[in-house]
Amino acid sequence: MGTPTQITDAPPPASPPAIDKRAARGATRPGDRIFLGLSRGSGILLLVVMAAIAGFLTYRATLAISKDEGNFLTTFQWDTNLVPPNFGIAVLAFGTVVSSIIAMVIAVPVAVAIALFLTHYAPRRLRGPIAYVIDLLAAVPSIVYGLWGALVLVPHMNGLFGWLNDYLGWTGVFSWEGGAPRSMLTVGILLAIMILPIITNVSREVFRQVPQMHEEAALALGATRWEVIRMAVIPFGRSGVISASMLGLGRALGETMAVATVLSPTFDIQASLLDPGGGTFAQNIASKFGEATEFGRDALIASGLVLFVITLVVNGAARAIIARRKEYSGANA
Repeated sequence: MGTPTQITDAPPPASPPAIDKRAARGATRPGDRIFLGLSRGSGILLLVVMAAIAGFLTYRATLAISKDEGNFLTTFQWDTNLVPPNFGIAVLAFGTVVSSIIAMVIAVPVAVAIALFLTHYAPRRLRGPIAYVIDLLAAVPSIVYGLWGALVLVPHMNGLFGWLNDYLGWTGVFSWEGGAPRSMLTVGILLAIMILPIITNVSREVFRQVPQMHEEAALALGATRWEVIRMAVIPFGRSGVISASMLGLGRALGETMAVATVLSPTFDIQASLLDPGGGTFAQNIASKFGEATEFGRDALIASGLVLFVITLVVNGAARAIIARRKEYSGANA
């Protein structure tokens, strides 16, 4: 008979690794506590500042609206010197929204196309110079855009307005009866030029963060370059493009000097985008604040409160859209 095999006991399970007490205490180091307090304080301070701004605007707006003879939301007039005063924001709200929509319709597709060209199509030797020029355009002050618009853009809009009137004038939206092209369409085009660099820069950086594995996987499946962009790049960067668009929209909504330089303001709503007239919140505040009385300034602050609310609503809507697209967020890649 053979020698019986000796059965040895199984080795004891490995003990869990020892916890470094110094590493565990690292979360409560003085530097971490100071940074945590500063970060938390900064967030609270921001909320306090926003609440203070909202409270100030609401208080001053209440003083003006309580004495308004007309309906503040629907009156097509702005005369705070009457007794009793009669003013409203209907024209201003219409002009602000319409000019911003025109700017976004023009700027967003062009900006996304430029960003895709720089990240996926342009030769390496061209990417740097083009990106540098776009960065410079983003840093140009708004008054410079306004002067350029008044001296260069407006005189050269007659041809475009005439073409729109000839081929699309039957719609009524693009009918033109002549005159200086200082209209909402001109303002929208100028705003589109102003916000184009902002949207382009942010979108370009978002598209550059697309994981290389996503693009290589699409190429391995036989996708063309455009199919790679459509299936991998754009879905990944969608939330970033939305954020970039909201940044541009915020500037378009609050733009002052450029609009005041180009637009011929009147307190009426034109059916055609080519006819002079209209106004925006920021332009009206800038043009009337210097000569306004104490009550007139309260009325202008009331219009500023409406612009403040519109901006908060727009940003809240953008955040909601981005939250619904978490699967395309770069943070979750």
